This record gives sequence, C-alpha cells and structure tokens, in this order.
Amino acid sequence: MKFGIDSLLFNDVFTLESIPILEKCQKLGFDFVEIVPLDLKLFPAKEVAQACKDLDMDVFIGYGLGPEHNLISPDPAVRKKGVEFSKHLIDVCNEANASALSGMIHCTWGYLSGKMRTEEEWKWGVENFREVAEYAKNIRPQMKLNIEVVNRFETHFINTASDAVRFVNEVGMDNVFVHLDTFHMIREEDNFRDAVLVTEGRIGHVHACENQRGIPGTGLVPWVEFFTALKDVGYDGSLAVESFDSDMESIAKLCCIWRKLADSPEDLATEGLKFVKDVYSQVYTT
Repeated sequence: MKFGIDSLLFNDVFTLESIPILEKCQKLGFDFVEIVPLDLKLFPAKEVAQACKDLDMDVFIGYGLGPEHNLISPDPAVRKKGVEFSKHLIDVCNEANASALSGMIHCTWGYLSGKMRTEEEWKWGVENFREVAEYAKNIRPQMKLNIEVVNRFETHFINTASDAVRFVNEVGMDNVFVHLDTFHMIREEDNFRDAVLVTEGRIGHVHACENQRGIPGTGLVPWVEFFTALKDVGYDGSLAVESFDSDMESIAKLCCIWRKLADSPEDLATEGLKFVKDVYSQVYTT
C-alpha cells in the first residue's frame, strides 16, 4: 500500500511557493502527496510534476466542484459548463503527472437540494461523468477517477458505498472507481466491513480520517475491522491521511475545524502515518 498526506494540512492555496511542501512530506515518510488545487490558475502543475519526479513521489489531485460547475444542476447550462471545466481539470492533472483525481468530482461539494436525490439528477450525473471519464481515458488512460462517498451534510447525491458502486457501474468506464473516506463512513454506513465488501473490488482510493478529524487512532473508527475488509477485497492501493490545521483559518472554516487536533500539523501527519502503517502491518501480514 502507498501512504500519502493531504496538502491542506500544510497550506491552503497551492502555488509555486508551496513546492517545498512536497520534499517536506517525503521526509516525513509519505509516498505521495494529495494536492487540492483550490485555485487552478495559481497551481504550478508542471513544477509539481518535476518536483515529484525528482523526489520519486506520486502526486494525487483532490477536488470538489464549485456550484457553477455542478454536474447534477437542474440548469443545463451549468451542467455543460461543469463538463467543460472537468475536462480542463483533467488537462491540469495530466500536466501534473497525477496518478489519480479524487473527491467530489461528480457533483458540487456542499450542494444540497433540500430533498432526496431524484432520478433526473442520477441520470445527469451518470451521463455527464461518463463524458468526463471518456475524455480522461483519452488524455491520461492510466489515471484513476475516484468518486468520493461523502456524508449527508455535504451532499444528498452519493452518501454510501453502495450508492457509489451503482454510480460507477452505470458510468461503465474502467478508469472510474470508488473513493472511501472513514470520516464520512462513520456517519453513513451501517457497518464498516459490509461497506467495503459491497465495493466488489472497485475501490480506487482511501482517506484515513478519524470521526473528529484528528489523528487516526484517537477516535471511534474501527481501524482493524476496516483494514481487514480492505485486505479481504484485495485492496492494496493508495491511502491518504486526511486532516486539517485549526490554525489555518480559511481551511478550518471550510471544514468546520473548531478545536486543535494535534500539537502541530507535522505531529498529526507523522503520528497518523505511524498508526495506519502499524494497523496495515498487523492486518496484512497475518
């Protein structure tokens, strides 16, 4: 398994001045960095690709579509704009030599219609994302597109692993996978093991995050059960420790981090990495 860290733990808008973060993460022991380019115009894709090549690290891109690019919007003009933007995002990922694009890339992060998901929304989502996936397959065939399963307070569209599996199957492209996140799972799934098993081997990416967004191992997530299920479905891919720094006001507000989760971002990263590696070793070597 490859272990990574989310760039939002160390800075908000990733720019050319953020490049040293990549070497910092390598020295902390990570195999890859998952960068969230909050401002694509300022994101130094070529420089990230070169830096990661020099460091022998992988780069992943995480993203959440904005309201003007909502692939399930009732406004057809917004949906069309969303497809066009998503293709541009694929181009940026290709320039950055990204191994995967993950997150809320199938609809707007934070979009809530105020009612249950409709069949029309599902149809729009599947059709539009299939077009995006086909474009990605032509531009960067080796890159995975990972659909993140997110809790009910952040979307009404896909909240459970079974929802994501259905979506991936209906999109019908072999570059589209399920992205599981333990922070969201503990809010929505009835059982961690069953949620992993239902993916039928279609997991493409995992976020390791405690229920309170703190250091993995300090909260309620049943880590051994989770890793055992991952092993049982044959998953040995990418896992990113995801959390945020309460002292970084813009990100703290965005992710509702209202208390200190660790003494420092570096402590959260290293202690989190040690914990998930220890559980991985315990489960996968027995």
